[in-house]
Amino acid sequence: MENTVKVDQRAAVLKRRSSAGRIFDFLKKNYFLYVLLAPALILTLIFKYVPMYGAIIAFKDFSPIRGIMGSPWVGLKHFEKFLYSPNFDVIFMNTLKLSFLGLIFSFPVPILLALMLNQVRKTAVKKNVQLFLYAPNFISVVVIVGMLFIFLSPTGPINQILMHFTGRPLMFMSEPEYFRWIYILSDIWQGAGWASIIYVAALANVDPELHHAASLDGANLLQRIRNIDLPTIRPIMAIVFILAAGGIMSIGFEKAYLMQTSMNLPASEIIATYVYKVGLQSGDYAYSAAVGLFNSVINVILLLTVNFIVKKLNEGEGLY
Repeated sequence: MENTVKVDQRAAVLKRRSSAGRIFDFLKKNYFLYVLLAPALILTLIFKYVPMYGAIIAFKDFSPIRGIMGSPWVGLKHFEKFLYSPNFDVIFMNTLKLSFLGLIFSFPVPILLALMLNQVRKTAVKKNVQLFLYAPNFISVVVIVGMLFIFLSPTGPINQILMHFTGRPLMFMSEPEYFRWIYILSDIWQGAGWASIIYVAALANVDPELHHAASLDGANLLQRIRNIDLPTIRPIMAIVFILAAGGIMSIGFEKAYLMQTSMNLPASEIIATYVYKVGLQSGDYAYSAAVGLFNSVINVILLLTVNFIVKKLNEGEGLY
């Protein structure tokens, strides 16, 4: 019996050593790949993980003089302050509405563009169309907002056309009801073309013989897209949708802040702009950190929830 136990122990030790040896041999063989990966990992650790230490000020009455560790602990005081503040409902709902509407209307557009581009057979025409669609992505957000203020101002070209029909201009950049649609439509114009690249690349792997065979069998264009193209890009669509839903509360601060006016504030004040105002402008760092951490927790919950739902609907294929 003892001999059997000793043999089993030796076998376990040899197995562990062999596993460790295989890992060591693999690392030794592919060390150059890990050397290439090292800068990205180091930068991620420095700029993504190390700053997480500062999130502790959300639970403290932070004072720059005392420092993070010297500031007194207040627990969930700042979170309660935000949740019970009179502005919470407006700010939270503005963020959700802008995010969900942006996701609903922005997500399908790159897919439609990729499907249409895939039908263009002339290479020169396709490249020119792609250049036209990708160009807005390289325009600065500041320039985009400046263009919006110029084109949608009371004396801008859009209102000049409207005045011929209605006799009065519309205050696009001042009225709250226009803010969300201007934000979303300008986002689609700027980013949809660039977002379609991943779908165009996936569709390039579709065998043309499949389309040819489907055409011989009598399938029309829509049937070929539904049965050949869409199944090809469906896994990518699932991953992109999960990532987009996971960042649904992380609306770009710059554009929302630049588009804000005193008149459209009831619709344009979102969590990102609120954090900036109470944190950097008012100097309440602990409170702004609590609001930002609350926003991040909501994002994580949405990411996990959407990933679970998509995996159920997509035959187990999800982000992880």
